[in-house]
Amino acid sequence: MKLDYKALQPDIETWLKSFPAELSENPLVGQSRATKAFGDSLQQHGTYSNIYALFSPGILKRDVLNAYFNEHQWEYSSWYDWVYMANPKDALRPVAVNIPSGSAESFLEAVWAFINLPKDNREEAYKEITQTYDTHKLRDYMQQIRDVAPADIQGEQLASILVAHEHPAPYYYCDRVTEERLFGHIGVQAIEGTVRSELHLIEPGLIHKANGGVLAIEVAELLEDIKLWKRLKNVIECSELEWSTAKPDSGTAFFYRPEPVPVNLKVILLGSRNEYAQLREYDEDFDHFFPFLADFHGHYATQNEPVAPYFDYLNYVWQIADVLPLSQSGYAGLLKVCARYTDYQQELTLNSVRLLQVLREANSCALERQQTEIDKQAIDDALQQQRDREGNLAELSRRSILEQQVRIDTHGEAIGQLNGLTVVTIGGSEFGEPSRITATIHYGDGDIIDIERKSDLSGNIHTKGVMILSAYLANQFARYAPLSVSATVVFEQSYYEVDGDSASLGELCCLMSALANIPLKQTLAITGAVDQFGNVQSIGAVNEKIEGYYALCKERGLNGEQGVIIPVSNKHQLNLNEEVIDAVKQGNFHIYAVAHVEEALEILSSCRADNFFQKVKENTLEDDESGQPIGFWRRLFS
Repeated sequence: MKLDYKALQPDIETWLKSFPAELSENPLVGQSRATKAFGDSLQQHGTYSNIYALFSPGILKRDVLNAYFNEHQWEYSSWYDWVYMANPKDALRPVAVNIPSGSAESFLEAVWAFINLPKDNREEAYKEITQTYDTHKLRDYMQQIRDVAPADIQGEQLASILVAHEHPAPYYYCDRVTEERLFGHIGVQAIEGTVRSELHLIEPGLIHKANGGVLAIEVAELLEDIKLWKRLKNVIECSELEWSTAKPDSGTAFFYRPEPVPVNLKVILLGSRNEYAQLREYDEDFDHFFPFLADFHGHYATQNEPVAPYFDYLNYVWQIADVLPLSQSGYAGLLKVCARYTDYQQELTLNSVRLLQVLREANSCALERQQTEIDKQAIDDALQQQRDREGNLAELSRRSILEQQVRIDTHGEAIGQLNGLTVVTIGGSEFGEPSRITATIHYGDGDIIDIERKSDLSGNIHTKGVMILSAYLANQFARYAPLSVSATVVFEQSYYEVDGDSASLGELCCLMSALANIPLKQTLAITGAVDQFGNVQSIGAVNEKIEGYYALCKERGLNGEQGVIIPVSNKHQLNLNEEVIDAVKQGNFHIYAVAHVEEALEILSSCRADNFFQKVKENTLEDDESGQPIGFWRRLFS
């Protein structure tokens, strides 16, 4: 099936018709599955209902969390100020006291005034303090100092504020995860050779600051030291945070141990799917503490969701990019980019970082032309600049073909030879390039020798693909009698490992050409995987492969016969650049989509598949007088 040029890119005009009358900024567009997981978790206590937030690359985590927690909060959030008070019974065990949020300063003033009162005049002040700052731990501590005089307080300080909340944050974010930053730290000082600590040397960690609310932690940083993960899990399980024993450089143990702080916390781990799998495999208790998976995926599926909200997402990206406004043609160019980044015609990317980069570079291009808006031309110029920066390897590869150092034929016909389509990924650059596949036949028992495998240049998936096409040939031609012909297949002038099964369709067509002695068009290149029944299956990087072959044909001169053959299942992934689309529109280049190897053979050879198969049978099998098949070599020497 030859594809029309309209099928080579998304239907952007239809998307633009959904442009809303008013735009808002929304980084949460398309993330209903993840936000539902957040909402379900925030309705429960924290110990066994924490969240693992899985982020696709390019999503700005902080923006997503800000947008969500600006409108939502944990139902069991409870904010207190925490202070450490001198313990009248043990100077090395300060007491942790919680009081209502925002009252730490006034509380300490009231306690200091209380202690300085004569013991006989404290009753009224005692009642006022316990009623004003009424918590269980406050009442316990006031009972301990009810009859304590200032001189009875050991140490140099009465109290130190650990955490004070005038206006608690909607959530707290720990990106640089260290033991001190997450769990806090007790400092020490040496005075006249004696190592000691005091209340003012107790420094809170983010767990103390977020206590009573939500704490988001970067998993990648956390897993760099597995001891941090074990300690965090202990805090979640025990609902309290004990201080680590400080050990000065001298090696002498230091026994200053403040009372543990009770913890009421909802934890969100931020990471990738690999880190999620790593934690589940490493710790069998992980699922108990983090049962809620919030999957912030990277694609917006327009076949399932209305397009209009996506423009709110684009407006959010535009706002943080801080660039010129987009014209309608600019939105059209940007939408094409959004679809290209997903590799699907009906999906749009949610990779904010990549879009941010495109907009800022397009903004520079527009300013150079003294424009007041970013139009489609500015978007195209920005993309071309990106391709130019990354295109050196692709140009070197294409030059080697043009200079005949690597042989690739784009004219004429040949038996047992065709052009496969491959994609090369090196050092962050990805580009498509054709590769010549050849096949020869010889006397044998029907085996197919994969030279790439024999030379240890074949990956496991490529080897599997060759074995599958061998099974197809055996099923098609050797079901009742063995073939007396064997074959070899190879990627010519390939000096690096070949992997993937996307060449198996080309290898099969090449083998069939050699077996049938029918030439194939060298003007066409082909990509696709096959199953044991000859059905063509999808492959990756279809746009890069097509554009790589087109670039070579353009350099040599388009003759109206060149083109590519792809799996029909890849049709909805097509999003080609304007140059290729124009060439197809003008009939200078062609793209065919096939569902079965028979369709591919007919396009490559202009020969009906039945005739092609009959030729293979004639060349490999023949019945004798008794009806038994005669092998190729018996016929040759009879």
